[in-house]
Amino acid sequence: MSFPLIPDYVFNDYTALTPELLRSLGIRLLLSDLDYTLAPKRQGEPDEALLAWTQALRAGGVTLAVLSNNRSSKRVERFCRDLGISYVGHAGKPSRRGFAEAMRKFGAQPGETAMLGDKLLTDTLGAKRSGIRMLMVEPKGGPFGAWNRVLHAMQEPFKRCCAEDRRA
Repeated sequence: MSFPLIPDYVFNDYTALTPELLRSLGIRLLLSDLDYTLAPKRQGEPDEALLAWTQALRAGGVTLAVLSNNRSSKRVERFCRDLGISYVGHAGKPSRRGFAEAMRKFGAQPGETAMLGDKLLTDTLGAKRSGIRMLMVEPKGGPFGAWNRVLHAMQEPFKRCCAEDRRA
């Protein structure tokens, strides 16, 4: 197992993840963080690009589900309903519990599951602890607030160590 804070891949954003790429990696279940990964935290509903990407994944045989630590399920529930996908809330990332629950829910094994996220200490650490691939993206809408700017700057050395940096 690699160092638990180094993602397997780094991308500019979720749109780089095509069904073909995911299938080539053997991925049939893609778990995703919501805030800063699929949309800026202040965005209330999915935009057309996210809706189209979700439909392309579905058509390509990849199940997309949100794995969220959000304290309130209202935003996640509304967002997922609009996307036509399911979610596991109060996941407790980086705990393995939420990852295991999601894989059970969708009948997937670690080798056919990946996590898409923007944070090392929750998404990446949790994915690595759960034995699944980690696909990291730059924060959607940029990091908001001083704490997120510091946190994302601290992540950069770990992202540079990943197996494949696909940022242009």
